[in-house]
Amino acid sequence: MDVERELMKGSTQTLILAVLREGARHGYSIAREIERRSEVGLKFKDGSLYPALQALEQGEFIAGVWEPSAGGPPRKVYHITEAGLAELQKRTGDWNLFAQMIQRILKPSRPASES
Repeated sequence: MDVERELMKGSTQTLILAVLREGARHGYSIAREIERRSEVGLKFKDGSLYPALQALEQGEFIAGVWEPSAGGPPRKVYHITEAGLAELQKRTGDWNLFAQMIQRILKPSRPASES
């Protein structure tokens, strides 16, 4: 199992919501912003971003509007909804709690010689 891929898959929607909290963006721009903020540690492969955007849109956590683009075809620009902001807050709390639990497990509870 590719652990990095599985972690990314489970976090994609939360990362999208976090980026959209700061302003509307189209799909490519969302992906590049996640890469930028992660210092290129997190990259989307073709086909992984758009299913997540579609699921968030179906859940009414984001809304997309087709807008014209300079010199190209129209592109869909997404913005976060009030429900999306609430969902991001919930997911952030869940993530922080999960990270704390993992840290407790990773931290040795006693010296190895006492095992």
